[in-house]
Amino acid sequence: MAKGLGSGELRIGIAGLGTVGVGVLRLLTENQVEISARTGGALRVTAVSARDATRDRGVDLSVLAFEADAAALAARDDVDVLVEVIGGTSGAGADAVMAALRAGKAVVTANKALVAERGAELAALVAEHGGALYFEAAVAGGIPAIKGLREGLAANRVKSVAGILNGTCNFILTKMRAERRAFDDVLAEAQALGYAEADPSFDIDGVDAAHKLAILSAVAFGGVPDFGAIDLRGIRDVTLEDIEMAAEFDFSLKLLGVAKPRVGGPGVRQYVAPVMVPLDNPIASVEDSFNAVVVQADPVDEIMMRGRGAGEGPTASAVVADIIDFARGINPPLFGHSTPVAASGAASGEGAAEERRFWRLLVDDRPGVIAEVSQVLSEQGLSVEKILQTDADGSRAHIFILTHAAPRSIADKVASALDGLSCMVEQPAVYSIED
Repeated sequence: MAKGLGSGELRIGIAGLGTVGVGVLRLLTENQVEISARTGGALRVTAVSARDATRDRGVDLSVLAFEADAAALAARDDVDVLVEVIGGTSGAGADAVMAALRAGKAVVTANKALVAERGAELAALVAEHGGALYFEAAVAGGIPAIKGLREGLAANRVKSVAGILNGTCNFILTKMRAERRAFDDVLAEAQALGYAEADPSFDIDGVDAAHKLAILSAVAFGGVPDFGAIDLRGIRDVTLEDIEMAAEFDFSLKLLGVAKPRVGGPGVRQYVAPVMVPLDNPIASVEDSFNAVVVQADPVDEIMMRGRGAGEGPTASAVVADIIDFARGINPPLFGHSTPVAASGAASGEGAAEERRFWRLLVDDRPGVIAEVSQVLSEQGLSVEKILQTDADGSRAHIFILTHAAPRSIADKVASALDGLSCMVEQPAVYSIED
């Protein structure tokens, strides 16, 4: 079974020498004295693995063993802890993690996709072979979100977990609002600055945030990550009009990942989507590439953790913190607790959850349109809190509507009925209000 320092020295292998891997190596080397004092023994990198042994990475690798095969690195006798920062649900990084866990070793990973999509498999390997798995760096970079939930809030009953979990999307939405620029324009800037990849789908379609949410949800509510259960919507269709009118209605538009027990039924509702957040909510002021995680729990009430969600320094900090935990013999339950929570109550299903919503309609600008829209809302029993019409381009108009709380089933019927009106130019855009 994987056990901490034991012999007085912990030997570490690093699989992946990109930005984060080099950051981990640097941190372990430059802060060696402080880290050793905190753990009571030496933490030493003995071997590394990468695709190219000759590339200059700005660190001295001459004293370290090099393995071209990451799985071979995991199997080495002089590696007690495997640090995996390659990524991916399959391939070299995943193979190395599986090999280390089958050998009963400790693994520290920043691989959110692997933990989110293959968490059950990883948990089974830990249980069977007695290894250990740490993944603080997989969620929100340097923010101690996993430790906060699993350890600091261990005595609490968690009511909800919500967060800005993707810095690229938060950067784009912030720039759109602050500089009154269109989505495509800001996305191009994000790519030029290195915040977004050449293919930005992983970020802007919400997949990255969903991986992190699946992990947070498992830690908060028990069980294993269930990535496939997440209702997923990204920010591709967010317009400047949406963002500007959000402010007019005293909201900020954010891409949030949210997990909370289903109302009146078993299980946890998980979704990633652009939502409206009231301006007086602290998470509304988290801007640029920063991340934030908000936890509602009993008895602590509400806490918010904010910080850099990616990059060499924050992610390396989280990786090394996990190594230190293992060195100290700290090995909490993998995903918080084994039995998933169940909400109480008789009703079941997501339809019982009621939410306020913000609607944007693009319609032909002609007399009677507001009356047609209002009739649909009235027929479906959806009441209006505020409505505003603005000119779109002379022949078309935007109608912005804030509706009172209603089940999703009613909102879906309203959206379908509105889409069938002859005055509608495009499908309605609908955003939930996350109070």
